[in-house]
Amino acid sequence: MAPETHTATPSADEPDEPQEPQEPFRAHEASALRDRAVRAAVGAGLLDREPLVCLLDVAGIRASAAALTGAFAAAVAPGTPVLHAFAVKAAPLVPVLRLLRDAGIGCEVASPGELALARAAGVRPADTVLDSPAKTEAELREALALGIAVNADNRQELERLDALAATAGALPPVGLRINPQTGAGAIDALSTATATSKFGFPLRDPGARAWLVRACADRPWVTRLHTHSGSQGLPLPLIARGVREVHALAEEVNAAVGRRQIDTLDIGGGLPVNFASDEHAPTYAAYVAALREAVPALFDGSYGLVTEFGRSLLAKHGLVLARVEYTKTSGGRPIAVTHAGVQLATRTVYAPASWPLRILPYDAKGAPKSGPPLAQDIAGPACFAGDVLATARELPELAPGDLIGVPDTGAYFFTAHYGYNSLPRPAVHGFASGPDGGIRFSVARPAQSLAEITAEAGAGHRDALL
Repeated sequence: MAPETHTATPSADEPDEPQEPQEPFRAHEASALRDRAVRAAVGAGLLDREPLVCLLDVAGIRASAAALTGAFAAAVAPGTPVLHAFAVKAAPLVPVLRLLRDAGIGCEVASPGELALARAAGVRPADTVLDSPAKTEAELREALALGIAVNADNRQELERLDALAATAGALPPVGLRINPQTGAGAIDALSTATATSKFGFPLRDPGARAWLVRACADRPWVTRLHTHSGSQGLPLPLIARGVREVHALAEEVNAAVGRRQIDTLDIGGGLPVNFASDEHAPTYAAYVAALREAVPALFDGSYGLVTEFGRSLLAKHGLVLARVEYTKTSGGRPIAVTHAGVQLATRTVYAPASWPLRILPYDAKGAPKSGPPLAQDIAGPACFAGDVLATARELPELAPGDLIGVPDTGAYFFTAHYGYNSLPRPAVHGFASGPDGGIRFSVARPAQSLAEITAEAGAGHRDALL
């Protein structure tokens, strides 16, 4: 079957259609669809052109978006404004942002590049939130001019906003990012609510709470508080505790000023992802339940809500598919050398204990491979010894021409390429079941060409240093 390209999203000016709440795919359905997609990818010749392709399950992404919006819609008081903003850093691909926009999801951006992607996807400024610990004055001016909500990270940024607010007309929503200092999860690098985190206004430092109340009272245009305790490795009760702290601060600010100045709480994202199986756990419903237990008043309509989920919306719906180029044995250990490595799974290669990935074996025709398990290393193509996706993994013996599938890679893996050895960015194909039951593919990002690699490396300025 030849690959097809299709575009079914509305123009940027069309309103979003309301989405009916749906349940995410059950694990066995996701597994069966994935295997069909692998066979179809082989049949369509996707791996004839390149030894490495990346696949995104379009229906699965829609299902995750519906699960998120449905979980909150079932909990909040009627009429409560809720914005779900996708963390663009998790999958900075314009077609992905466009798909999520069509499913009712906005964008959380943390750089000029991410803002440009959101705008290219047709996401409205009113559905966009700017977060970054290092916003330039130009970025702040642009955001305010466009009507994009801004969360200030520190006192000096707040002083910049003071100057801009003095000369601006009506301001879009402005919030303060609060570090509740509630502690770290299992992965220190992704824990943003520690005592010494680089993010946000610390809440528990001496005098900090009183200063924050005064800072809000002195600035009636500060109408939001924001928090994000981290992501992978954080248990739900710890995330909920951070939200509870910020809700309490909002209540304190509003009591101090005698009115409802803080009207919206941006509670960030951070729902962990299960990388051990196809099960979606924890669910958005479980997250909402944890919030309701920790902060019952969060859903009573007193505050509008903003969320900023990333990994949990995309991770389970991405698959790396790579050819086994060679097999060898060293020191008695079988090694399968593939085209998938550090350029796609950077976190796994450099921190395998924190980011283990499953390896799914397929034969050259795309059928799941069976056979006696054999402990094998799954190596990538990069020229350093640590470029290994899995060590001593028990799999049917792999042979040249076989394929490996690496699931759960739809966020922060192949979507955020690492240019080691000038390895090209692989093609990303969305896939979906067609009316005839077959799998249709559409190119979300073409493979990077050698000409594009050399141009990016300064080929047009080759004599500049002579």
